[in-house]
Amino acid sequence: MKTYTIIRTDEQYMTYCNDLEKMTSKYKAHPSNDLLDIIDTITLLIERYDEEHSQLNDIDPIQLLKSLMENNGLKQKDLVELLQVSKGHLSDILNYKKGLSKNIIRILSDRFKVSQGAFNKPYKLSVEANKHYRNASMMNSKKDLEVV
Repeated sequence: MKTYTIIRTDEQYMTYCNDLEKMTSKYKAHPSNDLLDIIDTITLLIERYDEEHSQLNDIDPIQLLKSLMENNGLKQKDLVELLQVSKGHLSDILNYKKGLSKNIIRILSDRFKVSQGAFNKPYKLSVEANKHYRNASMMNSKKDLEVV
């Protein structure tokens, strides 16, 4: 029986993913506790590697969503149905005018099999009324400024 250790390389990661797929198929055909333990171990090792090497941490939630939509061949109308929001609301989200609610984060996380943390990160919203300011902190906040 093969011994599974902490994943250190992309090659090892791919091998473990392939092994997991094979063992899951075996388990479906012939369930056993020993096989289930191995599946659980490999799954934990893969998840740990994913967390440590995920590029999702580098991308803001809206860019992530747009990328996932493209990779899954989804259009805005598909997300409107999935999220049960209006086209305008989704458009505002995709154009950085509205943030992601907890419920929307949960739905997206479930649909795309991505951790909620990938969507639950701060990002700048663009407030239309202040777009003419060059300073980003001014642009993305509502402020009543006195014109002198």
